[in-house]
Amino acid sequence: MTIDLEYSDKMTRHTCENEFGELKKVIVCPPTHMSITEVINETQKHFLEDNIDETLATKQHRKFVQAMLANGVDVYSLPPSEQYPEQVFTRDIGFTLGDTVFVSNMGSDIRSGEEKVLKSWLDEQQLSYTPLSGYSVEGGDIIIDRDTVYVGISGRTSKKALEHISQSLFEYTIQPIPIDKTYLHLDCVFNVISPTEALVFSPALREEELNFLSKRYELIEISKEEQFTMGTNVLSIGNNKIFSLPCNEQVNEQLRNRGYDVIEVDISEIIKSGGSFRCCTLPLLRG
Repeated sequence: MTIDLEYSDKMTRHTCENEFGELKKVIVCPPTHMSITEVINETQKHFLEDNIDETLATKQHRKFVQAMLANGVDVYSLPPSEQYPEQVFTRDIGFTLGDTVFVSNMGSDIRSGEEKVLKSWLDEQQLSYTPLSGYSVEGGDIIIDRDTVYVGISGRTSKKALEHISQSLFEYTIQPIPIDKTYLHLDCVFNVISPTEALVFSPALREEELNFLSKRYELIEISKEEQFTMGTNVLSIGNNKIFSLPCNEQVNEQLRNRGYDVIEVDISEIIKSGGSFRCCTLPLLRG
């Protein structure tokens, strides 16, 4: 279970400067009401007939939370609402950059309103935030690496959002990464796991961006089969520890060969809706 939401003074501070530092505080939401009610990505289309077993998804999510707690991560939970069947993917409704929590403006009608739950929760905990409004932007398209912020230009995050983010975050280098809109969010095809390494499903990116990224990182290629099972959507928690799905054997082998401690947790029921470990977590604080 997640820890009690009785906050101490230390919760007034939140900061994230990358995707791979020691994860200390994170927001989740149990998939209590998870279902595919309106197909919004290719993965959901594939699993529409089977749909989601909410009981199994909740059990798997609980094990994931327990594994994070066992690894020293403080886990806080948003209240699940029957109105929002995709609420488990907390990463999309916001992102922490530096010492600011940005609250997204959801790019899909079925997810519109989730941001109100996050705002209410942040208000209750007296945590400051900056709402993003007037254009669609979702946290799954925002990947942070120190002074660089990668922004996926996708079906959920618009070019107008990129312009606004560039103006607001002038102290950062904003690097747009257009992706094939079939793949929903940037973190479904690209993920930075260390200062020098990143996972990538290259068919989803243009040659120009791939060339740029290959000069900055050692790119670890993900197969088409393991992209479908969210191979890039791992969660780094620092100290070379990474959460990954047991079914993504090729990804896990490559990570272990590079010295990572791969923590395998089965959330296969949750990924039927198109997201995995990174999607299910909204970091508030990384060391």
